[in-house]
Amino acid sequence: WETCWFKVELSIPPRWAGREVHFIWESDGEGMVWRDAQPVQGLTKEGEKTSYILTSSLKETEPHSLTLYVELACNGLFGAGKGSMIAPPDPDRRFTLSKAELVVFNRNVYELLVDLEILLDMAQLLGEENQRSFQALYTANQMVNVCDVMDPSTFPAARDLAAAIFSQRNGESQHTIHAVGHCHIDSAWLWPYEETIRKCARSWVTVVRLMERNPELTFACSQLRLISVLWQAQQFEWVRSWYPGLYAQIQDFVAKGQFIPVGGTWVEMDGNLPSGESMVRQFLQGQRFFQEQFGRICSEFWLPDTFGYSAQLPQLMRGCGIRRFLTQKLSWNLVNTFPHHTFFWEGIDGSRVLTHFPPGDSYGMHGRVEEMLKTVKNNKDKGRVNHSALLFGFGDGGGGPTQKMLDRMKRMSDTDGLPRVQISTPDRLFSVLEKESSQLCTWVGELFLELHNGTYTTQAQIKKGNRECERILHDVEVLSTLAVARGGAFQYPASQLQRLWRLLLLNQFHDVLPGSCIQLVVEDALQYYTEIRSAGAQLQEEAVQSLCRELLQPTARSAESTLVLNTLPWERTEVISWTGPARTKTLALVTVPSMGYAIVREPSLTPQPVAVRKQEDGSIAMENGVIAVSLDTMGRLTSLRLVDSERESVPDGCYANQFALFDDVPLYWDAWDVMDYHLQTRKPVTKLLKPLEITLDGGLRGSASFSLQIREGSTLTQEIILDATCPYLRFLTQVEWKEAHKFLKVEFPVQVRSTNATYEIQFGHLQRPTHWNTSWDWARFEVWAHKWLDLSEHGFGVALLNNCKYGASAHGNVLSLSL
Repeated sequence: WETCWFKVELSIPPRWAGREVHFIWESDGEGMVWRDAQPVQGLTKEGEKTSYILTSSLKETEPHSLTLYVELACNGLFGAGKGSMIAPPDPDRRFTLSKAELVVFNRNVYELLVDLEILLDMAQLLGEENQRSFQALYTANQMVNVCDVMDPSTFPAARDLAAAIFSQRNGESQHTIHAVGHCHIDSAWLWPYEETIRKCARSWVTVVRLMERNPELTFACSQLRLISVLWQAQQFEWVRSWYPGLYAQIQDFVAKGQFIPVGGTWVEMDGNLPSGESMVRQFLQGQRFFQEQFGRICSEFWLPDTFGYSAQLPQLMRGCGIRRFLTQKLSWNLVNTFPHHTFFWEGIDGSRVLTHFPPGDSYGMHGRVEEMLKTVKNNKDKGRVNHSALLFGFGDGGGGPTQKMLDRMKRMSDTDGLPRVQISTPDRLFSVLEKESSQLCTWVGELFLELHNGTYTTQAQIKKGNRECERILHDVEVLSTLAVARGGAFQYPASQLQRLWRLLLLNQFHDVLPGSCIQLVVEDALQYYTEIRSAGAQLQEEAVQSLCRELLQPTARSAESTLVLNTLPWERTEVISWTGPARTKTLALVTVPSMGYAIVREPSLTPQPVAVRKQEDGSIAMENGVIAVSLDTMGRLTSLRLVDSERESVPDGCYANQFALFDDVPLYWDAWDVMDYHLQTRKPVTKLLKPLEITLDGGLRGSASFSLQIREGSTLTQEIILDATCPYLRFLTQVEWKEAHKFLKVEFPVQVRSTNATYEIQFGHLQRPTHWNTSWDWARFEVWAHKWLDLSEHGFGVALLNNCKYGASAHGNVLSLSL
């Protein structure tokens, strides 16, 4: 990530008058040309951008001598790994400047080559049964015959032959492709957040240069906010002072309708794991930004590269003023081909949004004939709609469109034998699709990606940080709102909360929260979680001090009392730990009303204390009047009963709370994937380090703990807790994990029969089958959930809850949580 600066002094020979002059720069590191203290051109060899146009026709009045600066980064388009593959940074990798030249660009030769490329692609790809392929082939042959490469005066005649083919028009029924410039830039992935700011500048300054030369070019940008507000609270002024001229140019092209903000969210977040409130804040912060900066909100939700899409998203979109959705990621499905490219997507409440998947199955097309033909051939909704999108430009690591892409598509704007290609906008495309939508199909429920199931579990500390910080910000807002409502001098911490929310939202980017990023990004993300925890705790304390100031006075309560707050909207009765008389830690059973408080002054008595008994065989039984539990020496549940009904939850001969280890060697990408065949490698974890022993012998709380050896170097310690009056059993688990290509889960077989399990999602729940009848069923061998999954039949059920996990499954009668 180091940077080298080169000072480049140029002197253009006077004999080049009237010629087009380029500065050529080739390096395997990304670069940026600066001129007169402004960025003017991004340079990325992998993105086919290796030249800066000094003049399109050198005039005597133009400067012939000038000084440029080139900022060269020690990373390529896809980071700094070995070779060009997806890989972590290689500290020994070196970057080379291989060419720096001042050249004359022969545009006539370039145009001839593009003509020939299109004609030869038509000849090759249209097929022998299509007469246009032969017309293109014979035209190319004639061009070669006419053209004398040593005599430029023959070039126009050759170009006229090509123009004659390209000008032969299509019929009215031909499919229309709406081409939109695009540049997908991951906010962090194989590079850290800070490098993304430079990637944005390199890519978008190049787009601005293209727009100056091609007024028809449109460019859809879903994360424009990175330039000016990625570090809104901390480094806003620094970023603005870094590229203020570029940002002003972008605003001008936005006003002209060429640089088009799309997306509607703060970042292109993961589509599964953020909570409902987090997703609302993504839209709130994104739409507010677009309104403030550009005077309008987005009407399209743009999320092309996320690993699946929650069934709650249509309702959230509609609530945030969005009725249109574009992605393409389901084309990556490993098992089933998704049956539509244009359809209505219906969420869990019945909300519907018009959804379009570009049929070319990519957000980084290059404007080639092959891509246009694939777009038409691949379209699953032929006859229902006759328009589709094509997103062109280098992506993931930035780069964006090139002049050659535009020049290819100009030749295909309306050429017989090829689909019509028009440079368009997302609004123009969706407006046409809306008019054609009467026969479209509807897809109900989640858009589940049959790949990348490992991202529900990868990087456990990031998953835990996200869940904890979502909870902290919820509590701070509840308590601060109540403090404001109570009156007095308390000021709602709006700016501080916005800064913390934006840090959390940034970490929900679709390669950070899923864990599919390099270690450097993980370290940044964990640091942001630490900052949110620390600042959130301070804000929470300030709100409590204001809200409960009378209750916190020594006169209002005895020195041995404790104030207990409930920030959830239902009454709760729970066992808590508090400091009692003589400053000793003790337990208390407390009932706290919804969004209310209670004061604990003395240890409370429970009508039904927890009983804990060790049996002769070393097993332990616990009971609290609500549930009764039996545990073997390895901490496995051999029995879990409701006391009133005597209904047993654990099937005979089965063990719940059974840890199991699986091999995890995916076909493609370690951080992203886990394959269905991993289920064939199941090995129960049964090696005891410390057998089950009672740690609290009853009363308000009973508990027992044990330790297991997972493999050499990896261990697991768990405390199993049953509280008085509590209808659930708690498991506090700590794992020392030193494994590679292994996957740890915990399983709960239950005596419940149902063909569907229920999983919590954002603001609701979703049912998924517990059987594998069809390929659509077994492709969901590993799914995601939020805080719970449940398997129920009429009158009885068992739920598995968690406080920091997302990967889960329910197959047959076995509930499984991925750890």
